[in-house]
Amino acid sequence: MHYLSREKLQLGKTGWVLGDLPNLLSGALDVEIFVCSKCRKIEFFVVEGAIQEDELPKMTCPECGAVHDFDYPKCPKCNHEYF
Repeated sequence: MHYLSREKLQLGKTGWVLGDLPNLLSGALDVEIFVCSKCRKIEFFVVEGAIQEDELPKMTCPECGAVHDFDYPKCPKCNHEYF
């Protein structure tokens, strides 16, 4: 395996309701990319310290005040729907 590069992979996905907003707020994962010159297989390795416990942004429910991940479509505590 030969070192190819160090890149940031975008986390999250594009949603139907919010479009690219959740994707942009999800951040990126810092990885090192290695490639095999014989079989052309690519492997990704997370850069040390790139993963943190609390990666997703948080939001507060306007109904009950519960704090949860931004990508929930409704509050997990009181089921308040945001959209």
